[in-house]
This record gives sequence, structure tokens and C-alpha cells, in this order.
Amino acid sequence: MQGFALGAAWLAGCASIPPSPAPVAQALADVAFSIAGRISARKGDTGVAGAFTWTHDAPRDTISLATPLGQTLAELSGDGSGVVAKLQGGRTESADTWRALTERAFGVTIPVDGLSAWVRGVPVVNTPFDAERDAFGRVALLRQGGWDVVYAYADDASQRPLRVTLTYPGADAVAVRVVVDQWR
Repeated sequence: MQGFALGAAWLAGCASIPPSPAPVAQALADVAFSIAGRISARKGDTGVAGAFTWTHDAPRDTISLATPLGQTLAELSGDGSGVVAKLQGGRTESADTWRALTERAFGVTIPVDGLSAWVRGVPVVNTPFDAERDAFGRVALLRQGGWDVVYAYADDASQRPLRVTLTYPGADAVAVRVVVDQWR
């Protein structure tokens, strides 16, 4: 009986130790993916919103952005050597970075280079970050490169984020919201 009591006490002690969360997997930051969903980005009174499809195959990204009614707003593509946006009316914009391109094309910065990792709940590789986890060990908040990235999941069992909300504080405050409807 004494062995049973000792074993029960040991099990009870183990049950009170919270499980250690799994480390944020930086190695996943360059994994290829294809997603579809909705995005909105706002900086002050300027913004853009619509449906998107996105194919990420590092280092190349291809993004199609459409109005809620399906009219194409922009086709964006690029890699580490530069990015291009084909916009409504035949206008073309190009830049060295995604941030510069989206600022020029839409009037608001969309950090596509970071978002390619953040949309999957992982930090950008080789860049300092802080992360907070939810009760299920998933990333709930990621801070990196000046951005706060907040995650929402469809349910307790989901491992991929359903919604990702990015905010960049300060005088140039930016808010970006992404809802992933489909992973392909």
C-alpha cells in the first residue's frame, strides 16, 4: 500500500508540471506552400483589401490579389533580386523589396518577405524574435522586425493559423490582416 501511495504522489507531482512548449521551428521558414484567402492592409486612411492566392517557393513568390467580386487588382511576383506588380489598367510597378513595392503600389507596406514565414506560425530565419504560446503550445504572438504578429486558430486541434494579424506601431502604424481559407 505504501508503494501505491508513493506512486500516486509521484504521478500527481508529474501532472502538475506543465508540458514544455515545442520550440518555434525556424527551419520551416523556407518551406514551399500555396494558400488562398483574404487580406486587408491599412495605414491611416490608405488601404487595400481583397481575396488572394499565393504561391511561395523560396526565393520566388507569386501573389494574385482580387476584389471581393473577383476583379484582378494586381499580380505580384518576385524573388531576392527584385519584385514586380502588374496593376489594373496595365500599370506596372517594380522595386528592390516587397515592402517598397507594396508601399508604392497600394500606399501601405505589406511585409511579404516576413509574412511568408509568419503566415505559418514560424519566425523569419536568422532574425531575432520573441514568441508567446497558447495553452496548446502553438505560437499565439510573435514579435519580429518591429512587427507584432497575433495568431488565431480554427479550433484547439488546429496546428496552422486561420487568421494572422500584423501590426507595426508608431507614426507609420500599419495593420495587416490575413485569413487563410485554403492550404494547397
